[in-house]
Amino acid sequence: MRSFLDRIPGAGALAAHVRSQADLAWVSGVLTTLALAGLVYPFALAAMVTGSYVPLVGASLGLAGSALALMALAQGRTGAAVLVHAAMLAGIGTMLVLAGPLAMAFGVGVLALAALEAGALARTLVSGAARTAQGPESLIEALPDPVVRFDPAGHPVFVSARTAAILGCRHFELDHGGLLARVHVLDRPAYMAAISEATHGRIGRTVEMRMRRDAEAPGESAQYLWMEMALEPIEADAGATKGPVGAVALLRDISARKRMEAETRAGRAEAEKASLAKSRFLATIGHELRTPLNAIVGFSDLMTAGIGGELNPTHSEYAGHIKQSGYHLLDVVNMLLDMSRLEAGRFELQCEAFDPEKIAAPCMQLVEQAAADRAIRLVRAVPTTLPRVLADERACRQILINLLSNAVKFSHDGGTVSLAMKRQGAMLNVSVTDTGVGMEPETIGRIGEPFLQEQTGLARRFEGTGLGLSIVKALVELHDGQLHVMSRPGEGTVVTVLLPLEGPERARPRPSAEITELRPARTASDEEKWQQDERKSAAG
Repeated sequence: MRSFLDRIPGAGALAAHVRSQADLAWVSGVLTTLALAGLVYPFALAAMVTGSYVPLVGASLGLAGSALALMALAQGRTGAAVLVHAAMLAGIGTMLVLAGPLAMAFGVGVLALAALEAGALARTLVSGAARTAQGPESLIEALPDPVVRFDPAGHPVFVSARTAAILGCRHFELDHGGLLARVHVLDRPAYMAAISEATHGRIGRTVEMRMRRDAEAPGESAQYLWMEMALEPIEADAGATKGPVGAVALLRDISARKRMEAETRAGRAEAEKASLAKSRFLATIGHELRTPLNAIVGFSDLMTAGIGGELNPTHSEYAGHIKQSGYHLLDVVNMLLDMSRLEAGRFELQCEAFDPEKIAAPCMQLVEQAAADRAIRLVRAVPTTLPRVLADERACRQILINLLSNAVKFSHDGGTVSLAMKRQGAMLNVSVTDTGVGMEPETIGRIGEPFLQEQTGLARRFEGTGLGLSIVKALVELHDGQLHVMSRPGEGTVVTVLLPLEGPERARPRPSAEITELRPARTASDEEKWQQDERKSAAG
C-alpha cells in the first residue's frame, strides 16, 4: 500500500504530517521521562524520612514506563508508546493519591496528565484513521483520469468514480465483473493478458481497448470508446520477490486520437488510390499514343529519305517538322510510361557489370545536335581507368541522357555543359554541370516531384513535362544511390549522382552456404597412426 500511495500526488504531504506527529510524541516522551527522573530524588528523600516507600515506587514505575514508551517510539509504534506512557501515569497517580495527604495533590496532577495524554491519543487515532480511509481515495478521485486497482488475482478492488462517469454508468455497475463486461469482446484477451503480466510478471504494460459507454438518453444505442490503460505493479511487501502482486491502472480516453488516425489512414488510402489511378491512366494513354506516333515518325522518315518519291523543298521542310514533333512527342510518351512504371513499382532492374566510360560518349552524342544549334560547348572528363560498376546499363543511360538534356535545355546560348566521372570510395561519382539559369532553393527541395518545373503557366520559356529529374531520382534510388543538387539562380547547376560500385543490395550475389563436414578432418596424429598400422600389417 505504501508504494501505491507513493504514486499518488499529495500522498507525500500526508506521510510527512504523520512523521511530524511521531516526532512531537517522541520529544514529549523524552521531556516527561526527564521530569519524572528529576522527581525520583525528592521522593527517595521522603521515603527515608517517613519510612513510606509508596511514592518512591510510584516515581520509579513512572520512570520505567517512560523508558518503555521511548522504546516503542524507537520501533515506530507511536500509538503504543503514548498508550503505555498514559497507563503508567494513571497507575502512578493512583498510588500517589493512596499514599497519603503529602502526595495526594501531586497524584491528582499526574492523573490529569494521564487523562490528557489518553485524550490526545484518542483524537490522534481517530483523525489518523479518517486520513487513512479518506486521504488516498480523495486524492485519487481528484485525478482527471479514471483509476482502477487490481488485487493479485486480477480482480478490481477499487474503481474511481471518474471511471463510472466516463462510461456513463452507475458506480456499483462496475463491481465484480462489471468492468470486464464493458470491454469489447475482441479486446478482452489483450486486457486480461496485460493484467496478468502486471500482477504475475511484475512488469508495466500499456494496452489499447474499446469499452462500452451507455447511452445518455433512453432509446439510443450504446457506443464504444477507445481507452488506453497503463498498468503498473504494486509491491505490497518490499521484501517479497516471488508470487503475484497487485496493480494500479490509469485509464485515458483516446477516442479522438483514434478518429484522427482513422481519418489519416483513409486519406492516405484515398491518395494512394488516386495515384494508382493516375499511373494507370498514364500507362493506358502512353500505350495508345505510342502506336500512332511510331507510324507518324516512320512515315516521316520515309518521306524525308525520298523513299516514296522526291519532295519539293517546301514539302521536305514540312516532313522534317513532322518528324521532329513526332520524336518529341514520342519522348514525352516514353517518359510518361517510365514514370508510371516507377510509381507503380513495376520497374525491374537488370543489373550487370559494365564499364561506365563506355556509355558516356553515346549519351553525349544524343545531345550534340541540340547543343550545336545553340553554340553550347560539351566537355567530357571521364577517365578510362574507372572500375566496373554493377548496375542496370539501360537505366544508367537514361540517367545520363536526362541530366545532359536538362543541362543543355536550361543553359544560355554559348554556355558550357560538362560531364565528369570518378571513383569516390565505394561509389561511382557522376556529375553534370551547366552554366544555365539555375534553380531556386525552394525548387531544389522539391526535386523528385513529378511534373515539377521552375517556370509554370503559359509564359514559361522552356518546354518539357518536368519528369526528367523525377525519373532520375527514382532510378538512382532503385540502385541504392544518392542524388545531390547544387544550384544558384543565374549561375548554373551541378547535379551529382552516386551509384554503389557493387550494385544495389538486392542485386548483389548471395554468399554460398557453409558446408558442414559429416566426418571430422584427419589430423597429423591420425595419419601417423594409419602409417604405423600399415607397416605392421606389411611386416606381419
